[in-house]
Amino acid sequence: MTVIAAQIAPQRSTQYSELATVLAPYEILLSAVGSHLIDEITLIQLGQQNYLKFELDTEIDATLMQIIDNFAMTSGYFHYFDKIGDVTGPLLKPIEIPHDPPFPSSLIVTRRYRGKTNELFTQFMCNLARYSSDYAMTPWRDLTLLDPLSGGGTTLFVGLMLGADVVGVEKNQQIIEGTISFIKQYMKEARIPAKYREDRFKNLGKRWFITLNKSFRCVVGRGNTSDVKHFVNGLKRPQLIVTDLPYGIQHRAEWQSLLVDALPAWSDVMADGGALVFSWDATRFPRDEMIEFVEEVSDYKVLNQPPYNQLAHQVDRVIKHRDVLVARR
Repeated sequence: MTVIAAQIAPQRSTQYSELATVLAPYEILLSAVGSHLIDEITLIQLGQQNYLKFELDTEIDATLMQIIDNFAMTSGYFHYFDKIGDVTGPLLKPIEIPHDPPFPSSLIVTRRYRGKTNELFTQFMCNLARYSSDYAMTPWRDLTLLDPLSGGGTTLFVGLMLGADVVGVEKNQQIIEGTISFIKQYMKEARIPAKYREDRFKNLGKRWFITLNKSFRCVVGRGNTSDVKHFVNGLKRPQLIVTDLPYGIQHRAEWQSLLVDALPAWSDVMADGGALVFSWDATRFPRDEMIEFVEEVSDYKVLNQPPYNQLAHQVDRVIKHRDVLVARR
């Protein structure tokens, strides 16, 4: 038996610290680490820091270390002891987790813009998609991640840092141009080799096909999300689709208008056994109604058993009830 204490990832603000505390247990439970849990995960406080304490039926081997290294909501890992010899605890022994991402972590935090989804929450959703698919143990390097409503590109940058090929689709030309400009500037300053190719699709839009570090592919498409098949062409079918639905929508009809065409299009390009994860403001579209709508207009089947139905949380004073939906074809 191995007792672990995992420190909740530090956050820039109190609200996101609380968010990490809420979601961190589910990230562990749904991963392969969760299959080795002996008992429940307990929130404890040591030295005014929050930790999750749990027991495993195995030692932390290389496979589990790779999974732990990708956790978003926890950041430091320790063997936990109540007592060692005559010394009474609690006592913590650091676990050295190898960390060698293909791109610097600064890639996901450097660009700031209004409406940006918290990068650790984005990474949480990416992990959730992988854990919930048939590709849970497939290395990130062999996966393709699609964000069909990519905005400023946070999901793309998180996916690259994890090691996946990434595709994003966004219809706002100004936002897309800002994303491409950022990528070019960042890669130049970081001295990361990058090759750019522009493809134009008649009456549909344009895409930038970018090869980074000679082997990682990042596709940024300007166009409608319902035309996503044109933008993913040339890559392996995405096994994972992750997106944060826009929060400016005020009425249910707007949600439905967006998703009625988008969901079937997303499903058509997804690899068999893949998973879709999206978050949305559930104060305007309650979970039960969202599930019913998704399953009515597409062939996705929503995972709604615990803990998938326990991922709702508050973002800020405006978005008081954001939820997360996970579905498979």
